Amino acid sequence: MRKRNNTKASGSNDALFGGACLAAIIALGLCSTPAKAQDAAEEKSGPDIAFNAAVATDYVFRGVSQTESDPAISAGVDVTQGLFYAGAWAGNVAFAGDGDTDAEIDLYAGVRPEFGGFNWDFGVVSYFYTSQPDGADYDYVELKAATSRAVGPATLGAAVYWSPDFFGASEDEATYAEINGAISPADKWTISAALGRQWVSSDFDYTTWNLGAAYQLTDHLALDVRYFDTDEHDFGAVYDSRAVASLKATF
Repeated sequence: MRKRNNTKASGSNDALFGGACLAAIIALGLCSTPAKAQDAAEEKSGPDIAFNAAVATDYVFRGVSQTESDPAISAGVDVTQGLFYAGAWAGNVAFAGDGDTDAEIDLYAGVRPEFGGFNWDFGVVSYFYTSQPDGADYDYVELKAATSRAVGPATLGAAVYWSPDFFGASEDEATYAEINGAISPADKWTISAALGRQWVSSDFDYTTWNLGAAYQLTDHLALDVRYFDTDEHDFGAVYDSRAVASLKATF
């Protein structure tokens, strides 16, 4: 993963932009109106399209900060038609020693069947990084297989991701495996956790875990507070433990 340990100071323009995005997300979450009953009853002939936008105190991917502990802003769109889905997501990134790369763009697609009492997800994810330095070789593709099942009041799941040519010029094949779970102890509340292991072709294998709680502020706005950590703090500051708060709007 990202083996970088320097930090970057946020400028006033970033703070203003982040504040504006936060205000916009709150407005979207508070002002979005639910669909009318008759619209919900109508049979849809086309795909379902959903949008999302979020602000967070950090962008953490598999336990590793992708913004050098700086705030993150992201947005995405998901399209679903029956069992099939596709989507796109974009957010800011910052890597130590790299003043050029400034954004990550993900494109993904797959199928979500149900069989054997489990919900399944088989897909592919492509990660692209804008303005990356020559020879950085950040872009990569992963194949995904995931499953989940309700067990009483909880939902338990597992996922495996595999890439033939992982992030960075020094990496080749990589695998990430995770188990996760979630439970809703009260109305509008969800507590969730995950434990994962990242294997890479270099000597930077590590284990990561997270635990957090989310509260549904409105039908379209949710607040999540989460603790992340890894077992390899010696890899750099981006692998250190951290608490992250995020606010996400869906519409």
